[in-house]
Amino acid sequence: MLTAAGGASGCDQEILAIAHASVASRLRLWRPPNAVLAGMQRMVLSQMAATTQALEIRGSRRLTGTVAASGGKNAALAILATSIMAQGPVVLEGVPQVGDVHTMLGLLQRLGSQIAVHRCGSDGDLGPYWLHLQHPTDGDGQVDADLVRQMRAGFCLLGPLVARYGRACIAMPGGCRIGPRPVELHLAGLSALGAKVEYHSGFITATASKLRGAVIDLTGPCGSTVTGTINVMAAATLATGRTIIRGAALEPEVVDAARFLNSLGADIRGAGSSTLEIHGVDCLGGGSYRAIPDRVEAATLLIAGAITAGEVTVTGVTPRHLDAVCRTLREAGAEVELGLDRVTVAVPRPLNGFRVTAEPYPGLPTDLQAPLTALAAVAQGRSVLRDRVFPHRFAHLTGLRQLGARVARHGDAAVVDGGGYALDRQGVTQTVAATDLRGAAALVLAGLARTGFTQVCDIAHLDRGYQHLEAKLASLGADIARVAVAADDTARLMPLWAARSA
Repeated sequence: MLTAAGGASGCDQEILAIAHASVASRLRLWRPPNAVLAGMQRMVLSQMAATTQALEIRGSRRLTGTVAASGGKNAALAILATSIMAQGPVVLEGVPQVGDVHTMLGLLQRLGSQIAVHRCGSDGDLGPYWLHLQHPTDGDGQVDADLVRQMRAGFCLLGPLVARYGRACIAMPGGCRIGPRPVELHLAGLSALGAKVEYHSGFITATASKLRGAVIDLTGPCGSTVTGTINVMAAATLATGRTIIRGAALEPEVVDAARFLNSLGADIRGAGSSTLEIHGVDCLGGGSYRAIPDRVEAATLLIAGAITAGEVTVTGVTPRHLDAVCRTLREAGAEVELGLDRVTVAVPRPLNGFRVTAEPYPGLPTDLQAPLTALAAVAQGRSVLRDRVFPHRFAHLTGLRQLGARVARHGDAAVVDGGGYALDRQGVTQTVAATDLRGAAALVLAGLARTGFTQVCDIAHLDRGYQHLEAKLASLGADIARVAVAADDTARLMPLWAARSA
């Protein structure tokens, strides 16, 4: 079993005993810390190896059937980051097996956290994780620079580390290249709580002997900040007194992070509204929690059904989190049916053009702008897709044009003249390279829709946020496979299709 690093008080020992008893009764297998370390090294190597893998798709096949949504990637990342404030063990269920989660676990391990990983479900390696985490009693707050530069969510460690250990040093965040994503609001919020924040040579250092409640406004030029709200909200849970956050993000992932922190003993009120009221507490205990389903993955699977004129049901979702994409699909002419924990999309007739704007929740997520652009290419007529969250997030247009889409960028919008993708009647595979996570999903969707063979390279981007997407699509009838591509010749198609039946 895991024990708290650095010893534990009588109260902490009682928390540990309760949590360990609960965990031991629920899990069949624990991996010791040294095995976890070896596992994490394999995860990183696997992620690096993905740069020499590709997805090969034979398109124009109608998708039908039912598929389950994975646990929320963005929700899990926020919960993992804020869990470092817990003094007792934390058990997280249904955590998706994606690259960004692997990176966050690596960051936590470098900070001294002990982690046990259990793969659960009948799917084995394809199933989600159960994680058991025990974070160190003391720490220097030094975050691994190489890992945090791989994804923006690593920056969500800043506030929790300052609140727990009084110090954090973190590199400027990385992630997909989708345009400027400033962190000034994060830093201003922490400064208002009493932290001393300094920037030097690409690193931010924040220190505080004790944080104190304050009134903070997180409204930015493009709306609220999701990661900024999580950072400041988490730090305020251990601040003395009351904190009011105005202009808070409304996204479900923020609400989920607040619920998680409250389950550990925090006092956060108003989650899901633009104003949060947080009453600081002395410490947070341990607990067990399951993150919300992944609304972006679920929407991507629904779009896959629509783009192939199929009928797809996604289960295990929270339908209200999908309201915006369901409205857009209906506007395009799809039939959408909502159930208690499922959404079904069907396309009995050709789709028509549509107009949509990506904006903060409850608007359409910016993460769905690229997948919907791929859908617009098969609709009849003109579609306009605007992005007010990241107005420069259009790198995927190049790949879509290579696949035959008639799409152009006009300022913060993509204008698509539909009618379908270019036909491939000579059996030549069209190879495209992904440049970011959601852009990679858009290219896969386009490959499903177009006639002929498509190879999507650089799928390490895709693996950062989708748990075995090709397996879920194949279960719906897609002709799709993950294959090795020679690292020195990624443009050449390996002879897979010749060995497969027509």
